[in-house]
Amino acid sequence: MGKRDIFTKILVIVGTSLVWIPILAPFIFAVGAFFRERRFLFDYLMPAELFPAVLIGSGLLLWAAIRAHSQQKPIGWGLGIAVGLLVAGQVLAVASGLASGARQPTGIWWMLVLGSLVVYILAVIVIGVGGVVLCRNLFKQFKA
Repeated sequence: MGKRDIFTKILVIVGTSLVWIPILAPFIFAVGAFFRERRFLFDYLMPAELFPAVLIGSGLLLWAAIRAHSQQKPIGWGLGIAVGLLVAGQVLAVASGLASGARQPTGIWWMLVLGSLVVYILAVIVIGVGGVVLCRNLFKQFKA
């Protein structure tokens, strides 16, 4: 394993936290709304809306993975897939008229946009798991 200094550990902790926030936030807010209003309100678009946190966190994780020579592929591929599918879903929503409301959210176009969002969320989860594994590897003590 490469560098295990304090700077790499800080990069991993901050990056992993930023990546997991958009995944966990909808659940936290849904539970809060349930206890406040007695209604289940789940915002499935929140991970896409909080993409800047994913992008910054993934960048920090990729930087730490390169420094530590560990988990580079899952984090790098996850970041590429997440960015690509988020952009593709947005372009498809605008081109099909779903984004403007000209087309009702039904049919094949809606399923393609929703499918790209689901795969985007799965890619973000892969990045987050890569960050947790990298964090575990960096903080693991060697037994002599």
